[in-house]
This record gives sequence, C-alpha cells and structure tokens, in this order.
Amino acid sequence: MSRGRRNKKKLYQAIALAGVLFVMVMIPVTVQKYRQRKAIEAEIASREYTETERDGGFHSQTIEYDGKTYRRNSYVKAILLMGVDRTGPMTESTGYTAGGQADGLFVLAQDTTRNTLKVLMIPRDTMTEITLTDLSGNVLGTDVQHLTLAYAYGDGREESCERLAEAVANLLGGLTIDHYLAADTDVIGMLNDAVGGVTVTIPIDGMEERDPAFVKGETVTLHGDQAEAFVRYRDTGISHSAITRMAQQQQYITRYFESLKKKSAEDSQIVTEIFEMIQNHMVTDMGKEEYLKVAMDALEKDSLAEGDFYTVPGETVTTDVYDEFYVDQEALMPMILELFYRQVS
Repeated sequence: MSRGRRNKKKLYQAIALAGVLFVMVMIPVTVQKYRQRKAIEAEIASREYTETERDGGFHSQTIEYDGKTYRRNSYVKAILLMGVDRTGPMTESTGYTAGGQADGLFVLAQDTTRNTLKVLMIPRDTMTEITLTDLSGNVLGTDVQHLTLAYAYGDGREESCERLAEAVANLLGGLTIDHYLAADTDVIGMLNDAVGGVTVTIPIDGMEERDPAFVKGETVTLHGDQAEAFVRYRDTGISHSAITRMAQQQQYITRYFESLKKKSAEDSQIVTEIFEMIQNHMVTDMGKEEYLKVAMDALEKDSLAEGDFYTVPGETVTTDVYDEFYVDQEALMPMILELFYRQVS
C-alpha cells in the first residue's frame, strides 16, 4: 500500500483516544482490592524513595544535560498507549500494512511510589525514524516518516507495538518504554456507555456536522456513537487539525475519569466488567499485577488537572500532500527529565 493511500485512509479512520486507553490499563481490579493494597503502599512509599537515593534504584540510563547529571527513576514507569485505527478483535495477527496505524499516541508516566499519573501527548504526524518492512515482514531499513505508520510495519499485534515503542523511545532521547497497550476503535462506545456516558462541552464550531447536538458551547452527555464522533472529529480540510483535536481529547480523558469514579462508587465491580468487555480488543505486554497498580493510582486520583498533561513541543509544516510535525528536541528534553528522571549531581 502506498504512503499516499495510507494517509488518505487515516483521514477517515481516526482513533479512540485517551479516556479509552486509560480505562484499559486499569481494568482488572475491584475497588476493594485497590483500597487494601493502597494502605500497604502508603506505609512504604517514603521509604522506597529514601532507598532509591541510597542504593541507586534507577535504570542504568544516565543523561548529562545543562551541566547536570540525571538518572532514570525506575519507580516511574513509561507506558506507551496506542489507539489503532482498526475495528474488530485484535486477537489474531494481520498482514503487514494491514494492522492499522497508531494515530493516538500517549506515554503515561506512572509514579509507582507516589501513586501519580501524568500524560505525555505525541502528535500522530510527528516525523521521526521508523523501521520499514516489506509485505512479508522482511526489514528493509529505516526512514524518516510519520510516527503513526510505525505500527503498520508489523503484525497488527505485539510486533507492531514493539516497532512503535522502539520509534517512540528513540524520539524521546532513548527513554526506555517499560510497557505498551494498544486498543482498537470498537472500544469507544463500549467503554463510554459502561460508565453511563461522559459529559463534555463542545469546544469548536463545525462539530454539528457529525452530530446535530454538537453545537459549540453546548454541554452534551455522550452516549453510543456520540463518544466516537466526539473523540475522532476533526476538519480534515484544515491543516494540522489532528493537533488542535488533542484539546478535545484531553477534555474527554478528564471527564471520563469523573464518570468512572462516580460509577465505581455505585458498582465496585465496574472495572472488572469493563475488562471482560474489551479484552479481545486490546494488545498489551502488561500482566494483571501491573494493570492493578495503574488502576490503583487512577482510582485514587481526585481528577486529572491541566498540569498533568504534557504535549511534545515542535513545529508544524504543511506540504502539498501531508501534515508534518517536527519535534523541538531542545524544548522536549526538560519534559522528559521532569517526568522520568531525577537529578543526581
């Protein structure tokens, strides 16, 4: 499939994004289990940080930046979340280039001792080095292309996730990606309705083209197909609308958390029920204990604030055919250090 066709396809198949992905990483846990484990963690959290400073509990990664030395904090996990523009179960491998593209890209910074979550948002049109393969899966080499395409050069499952994780790691200065989770578009309505709907404010003009209720400034509780319409909508006739769309996606993440917390107060089994619904629509290398920990942190947090979101900085470029985004590495490095490293000297 040509690059032009792939990019044309992704105009019509955007993605299920952040609120969906967060729920998927926090599913197989009940509120009761969460509270039991939380009490234990509270006792050891401060001690873990003290021991980190004493015995060097970091990854071996060391960065020299602006005259200072930083080491990767091993208690902060980097989890790559991907929304893939495909439908149907993700239980089987696909042909190369047939597994979809990862148009929703987020790196979750999970502090496992302080029980906090932060989100680094990566524009889908980021231009960076990715691995290329032929239709048989033979590696052809690397090339600078849209980051969203890295997922397509794989098997639609683990290999696709690993190729994308490699590209993201390189983009973020060699940051180790600890885990990944990918999900398809089918989960949007399923997860939205599982919490009784999500209430949002319509942020921009033009969204009423997708749904008459989507009038700018109106408050709407999303149900069924409305959730997908909201998180996916962008005006493809406007350059870099995928970047401006990230604001409405951030709103959805925040409001989804609010709806989930309310629902969990009524139904302590809701996260387990959600997992059973969507398990065939996701691919991850995390085990249940790792899901559990993320779930604990997510349910404990009162809400996600604006300061919990970071966006990879850079410059937008419009070509005759494609939107392109070029990362400002100098501006990105302080974000990476803040989220995943600690200064040691």
